[in-house]
Amino acid sequence: MQYGICNLGIVPIRIEPSDISEMVTQALYGDVFKVLEQRKKWSRVRFAFDNYEGWIDNKQYLEIEESSYNEILSSDINLSKDLIEFVTDESNNLYPIPVGSNLNGLQVLKHHFDGSTIKSNSAKENIITTSFLYLNAPYFWGGKTPFGIDCSGFTQMVYKLNGYKLLRDASEQATQGEALSFIEESEPGDLAFFDNAEGHITHVGIIMKDNYIIHAHGKVRIDRLDHSGIYNKEKNAHTHKLRVIKKII
Repeated sequence: MQYGICNLGIVPIRIEPSDISEMVTQALYGDVFKVLEQRKKWSRVRFAFDNYEGWIDNKQYLEIEESSYNEILSSDINLSKDLIEFVTDESNNLYPIPVGSNLNGLQVLKHHFDGSTIKSNSAKENIITTSFLYLNAPYFWGGKTPFGIDCSGFTQMVYKLNGYKLLRDASEQATQGEALSFIEESEPGDLAFFDNAEGHITHVGIIMKDNYIIHAHGKVRIDRLDHSGIYNKEKNAHTHKLRVIKKII
């Protein structure tokens, strides 16, 4: 088994080994993964954080030893805190990295970082505060940064920045946590999931107080939440049909 680490700020992960293939998620700086299959130009990888699989360009990661992979995984939380920061290499070259980058591989990569960090879990009350960091970020399928993010990437990153693990897609996240029967039982920071006409869960957002929800739909925005789903005041209509509410923390 081979192992790798993302040594660049934001790298596309694709559904097929091609530059024109759909991007399904992104690797952020410091993300580590197992290399399941390696071809001349592409590798199929499985991320340690959420077991998500996809194809990465071989030029956009570095192979590491299994011991380094395990050491990074066993280390305490150590994430970049600011919207954008930089790491430097041994030649003082700058590499921009986004918020939520994993800094536990700095020694392996021989990089230096002196910005603000997150080194501990936060209380559930901080979930909403963190979510505002992404407010008005444009919707971007597969995205995981304030410069472009999808609905489940948004919830995953907000929880990650508070020290909690969510799976990658909305349908996967819906398998986690404890189901609640009514909106009235929920607390700010709980997750609400929404399905399509076929009954498949396709959307997720973070519940706020007073029956509001913050979610990525066109952009990261705040809308009303009721027993039917998400109500968009601008459209004067419900945009998403509520399926289930989950308490993760």
